[in-house]
Amino acid sequence: MPLTSPSSSHLDLNAERVLKLAAQSMFDLFAKTAQGMMVVDREHRIVWISDGYKRFLPALGIDHEQDFLGRQIEDVVPNSLMGTVIDSGMPILLDLLTNQAGTFLVSRLPLRDEQDRVIGALGLVLLDHPETTMQPLMAKFGRLKSELADARQQLAAQRRPKYSIASYVGTSPRALEVKRQARRVAATDSTVLLLGETGTGKELLAQAIHAASPRASQAFVGVNIAAVPETLLEAEFFGVAPGAFTGADRKKRDGKFVLADGGTLFLDEIGDMPLALQAKLLRVLQEQELEPLGSNQVIGINVRVLAATSRDLQAMVVQGLFRADLYYRLNVLPIQVPALRERLSDVEALAESLLEDIARRSGLSQRSLSADALDWLMHQRWPGNIRELRNVLEQASLMSDDLQLSTRHFDPKAQSLEQASGPPVVQPPAPVGNAEMLRPLPEAVAILERNLIAQALQQTQGNRVAAARLLQMSRASLYERLARWPELCVK
Repeated sequence: MPLTSPSSSHLDLNAERVLKLAAQSMFDLFAKTAQGMMVVDREHRIVWISDGYKRFLPALGIDHEQDFLGRQIEDVVPNSLMGTVIDSGMPILLDLLTNQAGTFLVSRLPLRDEQDRVIGALGLVLLDHPETTMQPLMAKFGRLKSELADARQQLAAQRRPKYSIASYVGTSPRALEVKRQARRVAATDSTVLLLGETGTGKELLAQAIHAASPRASQAFVGVNIAAVPETLLEAEFFGVAPGAFTGADRKKRDGKFVLADGGTLFLDEIGDMPLALQAKLLRVLQEQELEPLGSNQVIGINVRVLAATSRDLQAMVVQGLFRADLYYRLNVLPIQVPALRERLSDVEALAESLLEDIARRSGLSQRSLSADALDWLMHQRWPGNIRELRNVLEQASLMSDDLQLSTRHFDPKAQSLEQASGPPVVQPPAPVGNAEMLRPLPEAVAILERNLIAQALQQTQGNRVAAARLLQMSRASLYERLARWPELCVK
């Protein structure tokens, strides 16, 4: 008689029976060996707890089991991540849970039906009071928590605004009007557009507005659009999902909008934003939500946007270089920041403040201005505005040992700064016998390099790409030197 094998249907029924028994046995084993166990349904409601878990109820403020069952897990177990496991469908195999009941080593597993849909989650208390039985691990955990708290404090300090409205120096009618407008818009949550020539102090005002706003305790995040390569702008703003493209980090990377969530995002040189990205920016501003690069997940944000530009956005709209709808969305509360030549009566106060800062940064004694020097400064046109004024004062301070600066300390530099076109004029070196002008070669080269960069930025109206081309150097080299001399980048 030929041999026959059991039917496939019989094997399927037997396998199903074995799997059900295995699941029941595993569940019973967990219930007996774990310190406590609970089951939560799809709506995050607690539907069952083991006898072992009941002993934790008094510490959670629950007198009776019936007061615990049926309630949302988030309402009765602080810091629980059971809801996260249900919503994501991903297990959390080992974790430390801390609340008023103590510290516990826990595991959380999603529960699925026959169609692989998540229908709830299983939570296990593997160990209570792990600080006694797992002392080395808990000590390391404590150190990591402390280091994380310190890192967060340092990051928060770096993102706090450096300036207040009082930092905008000046008592001229134009300066006072700018301060009044800044205080007024700071109390709102609307978008602010700062308009003005390069070097007038737009970034300072942006930080000052944030510092005076209800968001002052939250992050201030700034991004210079002109300094970011166009291919990286989308990732810089909206972030990148894990593995979004070849070579991308497996971990997600948050963009500037997420980093500024709850606080203020400052978009400097908004006129340099590519047209393709302007539509996405407009949607974020209108909907307060975004999608990271390579992700289909929509993230809600709460960000106040401040923007600045030295370009004529209205003219760019007419030329088709800037979206009209984005312009109107940004131009809710415009502030025109005056050029220095429009408030020359503030030059004395500005010079005093700048000389004080130059002395602090350089470690040199603070210089003062003679009457003729102040008069000379107040009769210049200052096409580079406050940035140029600082540059002239710093050159004079570094190139002389005199504690009082007079017209003779500025006149040679003024001749080169006043040129409207052509390459910068390099002054011939002083005779070797002039001990006052003789400096170590690296120091003299650094001063010359800094001066030429400042002049190139002046001639190109702050356009760094054009400045790098004028100086015949790469953009990367220019940005490296600007990082060394950040005062050249003050808006």
